Amino acid sequence: MAMIEDVVVIPLKAFDVAKDRLRRGGVSNVSGLARDLALGVIQGCVPRHVIVLSESAGVTQFALEHGAEVLESHATGLNDSVQRAYLTLGERYERLIIAHGDLRFPAGLGTFSPPAGVTVVTDHLGRGTNVLVVPTRLDFEFFYGEDSAQRHCREAERLGVSCQFIAESPWRFDVDEPGDVE
Repeated sequence: MAMIEDVVVIPLKAFDVAKDRLRRGGVSNVSGLARDLALGVIQGCVPRHVIVLSESAGVTQFALEHGAEVLESHATGLNDSVQRAYLTLGERYERLIIAHGDLRFPAGLGTFSPPAGVTVVTDHLGRGTNVLVVPTRLDFEFFYGEDSAQRHCREAERLGVSCQFIAESPWRFDVDEPGDVE
């Protein structure tokens, strides 16, 4: 079977527990907001193929209803979920474009043409990783969390692969804190 060049992978937490900081911050209808943001990201990936990493039956149903393939995740967090998907999908795709499901302005993900190597689209602070492009068939390890942009770039360097940062992108805006909702 021939490998397909790129696929967008969107890890999604169950909508009824997603976005804990928003819930603690008093934002109303967080589940609906998480669902709406995820739908926007899936739609922003057209015409590229999308695979949702799902940890719940509700997310699986949602993704299938919106034309995404689903890879069910029984992982212990974001890094583990993406790592497992990376290993599983490496036989089918040359690169994974991993996009968070809470991007405020996801348009253009479906036509994004990243250069060879690893590409990190940072969050608006320049520290987090909102979109990550990684060639498959490497021994790449994922480091989402604090200062993930630098950590992902160091991982690329460890593997002898170029790393490009993109800081000025509409994808730098995600919704994590109550102030991000406005």
